[in-house]
Amino acid sequence: MKMMNRTFVFFICGVALLFPASTPSQVAWSSTSGMQRTTLNNLQTQGRMLQNAIQTIPNYRTGAPDILWQQFQGVVGAYVDLKRSLTPQQLYVGGNDLAELDAGLDIIGGAFVNYQNDLAAGRSPNLAMRTLCRVLNQGMGVWFRQLNMVSSRLQVGW
Repeated sequence: MKMMNRTFVFFICGVALLFPASTPSQVAWSSTSGMQRTTLNNLQTQGRMLQNAIQTIPNYRTGAPDILWQQFQGVVGAYVDLKRSLTPQQLYVGGNDLAELDAGLDIIGGAFVNYQNDLAAGRSPNLAMRTLCRVLNQGMGVWFRQLNMVSSRLQVGW
């Protein structure tokens, strides 16, 4: 009886090894695509939060640039997380596009320096803030359109 149980166990183990439920590459692909979808959704959420901040900032009397900076940094952090979730193949194929997205964030981030320079030059805080919001709004709009094109081309989260 023990011999028959052992034989049965070995048979089941052999079948399981020969015919696994899913291959390791399928498991890795599924978890990677799921992680990519999650990080891409998080990035888009951060973008909406920045957009909301840009639209409501005129209602704040103090702290407006800090709020915008924090929201912008949320977008940057979420983008870094998205890049970390990409496969080596996606990084290779999309290297130039990702570098352009990186540069775009650097350029948009320069608007905060321009805001400080405007204030130092004596420009009215309201006008400097409106300029900052306009630059952020337009720049992030272009950046997210480019992100969506690159994500689609690289099949992020598929």
